[in-house]
Amino acid sequence: MRKTSLPLLFTIVALVGLLTGCSKEKTPPISERIAKIWTARIVEENTVVVYSRGVTNPAPVRPTYSNFRLDLSSAPTVRYTEFDGNTFVGQYTVTDSKLTLTSLNPQPTGTTGTIEFTINSISDNELVLTRSSQSQKTGNTTNKYTLSNP
Repeated sequence: MRKTSLPLLFTIVALVGLLTGCSKEKTPPISERIAKIWTARIVEENTVVVYSRGVTNPAPVRPTYSNFRLDLSSAPTVRYTEFDGNTFVGQYTVTDSKLTLTSLNPQPTGTTGTIEFTINSISDNELVLTRSSQSQKTGNTTNKYTLSNP
């Protein structure tokens, strides 16, 4: 009886040790996950879809959102290209719920060089942002961007 219980006990201890020793991979901090080059996949102005990559003419208001680019790959420097192709360079900071672009040069229309976004969600390949202030360039609309990488 003793010979059978010792290997069984050893097996149970080994299994428990393996199971408790293996931990889940930790999700990297948002500052690492956001540090990529993002491009527009879907853009909404006041909840109206005005751009959807790959869809022909969903709303012909601004077909040039294909120019939109948010380069956060060289923290803390940001290169922000709006739908009209104008590019602004500055700094960015990120928290769990906010992305703030500051010291943008030249200053984007209707800003003091600062644009703030609410981070709705983020995954490895998708970032959803809502601009915290209205955009004068798009007729004072509140814009929601679903961005992708690549």
